[in-house]
Amino acid sequence: MTAIRLLLVDDDPLVRAGLSLMMGGAEDIEIVGEGADGDEVEALVDRTRPDVVLMDIRMPTVDGLTATERLRARADAPQVVVLTTFHADEQVLHALRAGAAGFVLKDTPPAEIVDAVRRVAAGDPVLSPAVTRQLMRHAAGTRADTRQARARDRLAALNDREREVAVAVGRGLANAEIATGLFMSVATVKTHVSHILAKLGLNNRVQIALLAYDAGLLEDTL
Repeated sequence: MTAIRLLLVDDDPLVRAGLSLMMGGAEDIEIVGEGADGDEVEALVDRTRPDVVLMDIRMPTVDGLTATERLRARADAPQVVVLTTFHADEQVLHALRAGAAGFVLKDTPPAEIVDAVRRVAAGDPVLSPAVTRQLMRHAAGTRADTRQARARDRLAALNDREREVAVAVGRGLANAEIATGLFMSVATVKTHVSHILAKLGLNNRVQIALLAYDAGLLEDTL
């Protein structure tokens, strides 16, 4: 099995050391580089070709939000998981909109952080349904009235089945759960998700969830 190539970016050397020790114990994860600030990320990615970047959201020169936006604008972008000390940080929400695959809290148990890296590398988001809802509630307080109309206009590009899948993704359901609930195969769910991403110009499932929330499609589930 090919190891997951991981790049660590955090301005605190003790945090980097702890993450390195934690990830180093996983046989399927290879740490290919470390960085101390967001301004180093693109050069490090060019040199090390990681599959996943585990990146602090708060850094002194270029923060993780800006670094994520720059990375996800690239055609060959690795997946990004942002690290934060807050459950509902506006910067984290912005990072998800910029294309991060999710976030983990710095006090998350080590095994769960390792699992998050594995899940992101496999194409799955690292946000639990509860955390997704919390972030969405946080966004709702500052959401402009026009955001719902814009989101609904974008979702109009989807057919009925794709719309159902988008709502299920927004509820935090995994592919197998969506398949069971909508009476389709997991392969068909994956195909629908791929079509949704392509039609809407999104990077990952988290952005689908945020768009579904913006459109008001998840209000009954919150």
